[in-house]
Amino acid sequence: MVKENVKQNKALVVIIAAIAATGGLLFGFDTGVISGAIPFFQKSFGISDSWIEIITTAGLVGAVIGAMFSGRLADVIGRKKVILGSAVIFAIGAVWSGAAPSALNLVFARLFLGVAIGVSSFAVPLYIAEISPTKTRGTMVSMFQLLITIGIMVSYLSDSMFAVPDGHPDYESCWRPMFYVGVIPAIIMFVGMIFLPETPRWLISKGHEDKCRDVLQKVEEPHLVEEVISKMKADLESDKKNKVTWRLIFKKWLRVPLMIAVGIMFVQQFTGINTIIYYSPKIFLMSGFADAKAAVWASVSVGVVNVAFTILSLFMIDRLGRRKLYFIGLTGMVVSLIAMGTFFAFQAALGDSIKWVTISLVWVYIAFFAISLGPLGWLIISEIFPLSVRGIGSSIGALSNWLFNGVVAFTFFKIVKGLTLPESSIILKGEDLGNPAGAFYLYALVGILGIIWGYFYIPETKNVTLEKIEDHWRQGKKPNELKQG
Repeated sequence: MVKENVKQNKALVVIIAAIAATGGLLFGFDTGVISGAIPFFQKSFGISDSWIEIITTAGLVGAVIGAMFSGRLADVIGRKKVILGSAVIFAIGAVWSGAAPSALNLVFARLFLGVAIGVSSFAVPLYIAEISPTKTRGTMVSMFQLLITIGIMVSYLSDSMFAVPDGHPDYESCWRPMFYVGVIPAIIMFVGMIFLPETPRWLISKGHEDKCRDVLQKVEEPHLVEEVISKMKADLESDKKNKVTWRLIFKKWLRVPLMIAVGIMFVQQFTGINTIIYYSPKIFLMSGFADAKAAVWASVSVGVVNVAFTILSLFMIDRLGRRKLYFIGLTGMVVSLIAMGTFFAFQAALGDSIKWVTISLVWVYIAFFAISLGPLGWLIISEIFPLSVRGIGSSIGALSNWLFNGVVAFTFFKIVKGLTLPESSIILKGEDLGNPAGAFYLYALVGILGIIWGYFYIPETKNVTLEKIEDHWRQGKKPNELKQG
């Protein structure tokens, strides 16, 4: 009978995690959907690339705001209510974006929608981690990261279904349903979350021990229920006695892990990953694809490669180790960026073939990112901080990610124009698009500096206990000296 209950529990946990992880799919969808819509609403509103950067960055500013306030809200009103609230914002934001009558209105719609992205990036993994059984917590939480990449791929597929060729009567309005589609997963998450329980840890923190036990009996293995409750009580008591302030993270012995958290997010973002995620159709148009519809379809392949290699990374991280994957992935990205820059620099001589070379190199670049910097950034910041400051340290790492992401999104077209050599501009239908060669070279340079920085600062945390990592920092040892044993 016990075995039968355990099987039922596992199935229930998978269902709970899958519904909650829809927040990851929405995160990815609303991050990626802007990509395919850009060529069409740019034409519809008659706006410059500078406006495109503002609209794209607005979503990231909203994400920073959402991430900053979601932690406190989740502690006060509960994880479930915060996720339900984010689903409502996702739905309203999707409708608002699709119905936006002007570029300025679209800026505010994306800003509003970005709040939900920021909230879900914090609240959904927290909910899944706290509702999952001890033995399967890592696997369940990893569903969130996977669904982000699936969400990006779905947004590209959705965009491609609504995209129309040049000259079509709906050319300047086909972008609207691209945004409207986001309402569907938002409704699914909202309805699904209504029927899901609050997390046991939040319930017991508010004095609802009986409700906490009821939830644990449904999701945890029966013989572990009382042990888990005792541990949660002990943890909460310890938290009350050892209140942590932001000042603690800036103590001398914690400066190195703090530098690692901010540094790896800097390298992750300033090697240009989100220029591909946000602007791939524009990049493909620069490389010679016939029209926006063809460029959007080309972007679908980027989403597929991203998902496939993110799945592969789940099997590689604990086998190869963090440092090896970091150097393998970043080296592959640098080579791809230099190659892309070179092909764009000699585009006039290469002619039509450059578009196929470009898409192949983007696949290679995305593949190397997905197995390395993509998962490693989030994994390493969750491992390098002591328990007492892990929440604060990880928050600083996540906030750095959003801020760097925003800077890259806001400056891409400015860098493209600023680093375009005379007479190398790409002219498309009378519009001077600049040439992205210089931008790709710049991102490659950041990657090279990232390899040098990583040699000194990326620790090998594979099979190293969190206690040993903390002791390593306390002793003032170097990051590259950390190893198992």
